[in-house]
Amino acid sequence: MLDREGFRPNVGIILCNAKNEVFWGKRIREHAWQFPQGGIKRGETLEDAMYRELHEEVGLRPEHVVILGRTKGWLRYEVPTQWIRREWRGSYRGQKQIWFLLRLVGHDNDISLRASSHPEFDAWRWHPYWVPLEAVIEFKRGVYTQALEELAHIIGVEKSAAAPLSSAPPSPEHSS
Repeated sequence: MLDREGFRPNVGIILCNAKNEVFWGKRIREHAWQFPQGGIKRGETLEDAMYRELHEEVGLRPEHVVILGRTKGWLRYEVPTQWIRREWRGSYRGQKQIWFLLRLVGHDNDISLRASSHPEFDAWRWHPYWVPLEAVIEFKRGVYTQALEELAHIIGVEKSAAAPLSSAPPSPEHSS
């Protein structure tokens, strides 16, 4: 399902723990890290899609999280032509996303990367809110920056010179 401009509706999820660290998932069989995200199916509300993606990718259910906020409008990124399936070229441009900020009220051991038959991640870790965006595929970095900046005030984290969106030592990693 694409909009008139060729963007696929999608939800993004910034999941934080009690220390305001964010969930960072490693794409299966790749060295790319990202937040959970996924498409909105026909007839789904934004929240329905977010909860479905949260369960499929991270194994969490609604009772494990609290919604703290979401972006006001759609954030868009274009996908480079070489990443677009041939049958979609000419009609598909990229994704438009509503981002949700969630607080984990469950436990780390509630997280399961094998909750679906098609896992997206093979490892995960908690990372300070201002994540190192060099680990995110380049064409998504702008949207990540927008989402993190728009939602930061909700949990009281401030962007500072001490916490830039750049490289930082990794947190301990959890494998699936």
